[in-house]
Amino acid sequence: MRKYSWIAMLFGLNIFAQTPTDDFFYSNNKIYVVVLVLVIIFIGIASYLFRLDRKITKLEKNNEA
Repeated sequence: MRKYSWIAMLFGLNIFAQTPTDDFFYSNNKIYVVVLVLVIIFIGIASYLFRLDRKITKLEKNNEA
């Protein structure tokens, strides 16, 4: 029974899904600013990881030779 307790926790978090703060962001169209900032952060982290992967792959190839 304990291994299924996380499911109950997830359903319990739905109570907090709509708060007055959410209405504030939607009514003033600030939600688009929040989403834009999150997308920019995600793109920055993803591009950094791809660039890092290329550098590591290049170093590994040079190390083998």
